[in-house]
Amino acid sequence: MADLPFDLEALDRLAKVAVQTGLNLRKGQDLVVTAPVEALPLLRRIVAEAYKAGAGLVTPILSDGEMAKARYDYAADDSFDTAAGWLYEGMAKAYANGAARLAIVGEDPMLLSECDPAKVSRAGKANAKAYKPALEKISNFEINWSIVSYPTVAWAKRIFPDLSDREAQAKLAEAIFAASRVDRADPVSAWADHNATLAKKSAWLNEERFSALHFTGPGTDLVVGLADDHEWHGGASPAQNGIVCNPNIPTEEVFTTPHKDRINGTVRATKPLSHQGSLIENIEMVFKDGRAIEVRASKGEAVLKELVATDDGACSLGEVALVPFHSPISESGILFYNTLYDENAACHIALGQCYSKCFLDGARLKPDEIAAKGGNSSLIHVDWMIGGPQTDIDGIRADGSRVAIFRNGDWA
Repeated sequence: MADLPFDLEALDRLAKVAVQTGLNLRKGQDLVVTAPVEALPLLRRIVAEAYKAGAGLVTPILSDGEMAKARYDYAADDSFDTAAGWLYEGMAKAYANGAARLAIVGEDPMLLSECDPAKVSRAGKANAKAYKPALEKISNFEINWSIVSYPTVAWAKRIFPDLSDREAQAKLAEAIFAASRVDRADPVSAWADHNATLAKKSAWLNEERFSALHFTGPGTDLVVGLADDHEWHGGASPAQNGIVCNPNIPTEEVFTTPHKDRINGTVRATKPLSHQGSLIENIEMVFKDGRAIEVRASKGEAVLKELVATDDGACSLGEVALVPFHSPISESGILFYNTLYDENAACHIALGQCYSKCFLDGARLKPDEIAAKGGNSSLIHVDWMIGGPQTDIDGIRADGSRVAIFRNGDWA
């Protein structure tokens, strides 16, 4: 492995945070890990940390950008309507048997930007259908799972195109380590403190029991009704298997489930959305009774419209999340072209599938009960950012009274 232009001790700490804080891996528990090939330095450290923690069997699954792109360059047209269902069935079986799930991300966010968007959309839809049995174990929070990232050269060069490969990778690594709180001596303790702060915000929102949120800002006047018996979460949460984990490293959000039929108004994105290798800029949507009836973007509009047309639930919302503008990721000033980071720089909403955990006693609810409370169902779950320094948010109580939640982008 070539000499890396960043602090390897920080990489060691990131591996420890992934296993101890992200997953809270238990002795004897199996682990499924996916990662790009270039992330091997982190993957190897995570595998070692997992076995030190007493893991049963760790199964790594590697991907490669050049091989992924080769499909769009050379594969037969009908191949874009198929996916490796056998692989996802195996992953779902592993999760059903108690395995944890970790994703290491770092792929080139614009890898497929020059590929046929129709093929990208078809492949994405086929993959979403095949992945659903495994994804449901994650979206229903049946298992402990987490996502961390690795500073690949391709990703770094998209963010810092004017720097050399080494300089760009070093700068991205520095940003990742800071956002993931591994730039300090005891990151596990730092995460415990941060989780406590997010838990206090969630507890206050749960006490208030708002029936809706009203977002206002440049181009935005949106009322997001909240699902019946919704519950706010943030930071570490207990999965249905009883293990408390941090699904996202990093995270700055508290989030809950909107009511799929009670979303009305206009909303404008405050950051671009990187989706399946395409950059979608200046998103604007108009919602009526929970459905997006107008969908626009200055760039990538065709991709966005294909996304919203994925299935019946893709044009409604499955998540609303609150993130202060002065969060560490926002203050870095970096557009990461990666939802894991960019969503933690701003308040955001997500098209598609809701999280069953965001309901009171959600682990016991069946799909039809979740739907009856207003939870949305879809093959997709795609976050996009709507918050900024001019964002105000009011909580609306059942009696119509209002409470200031955000003013000028930060907690009021």
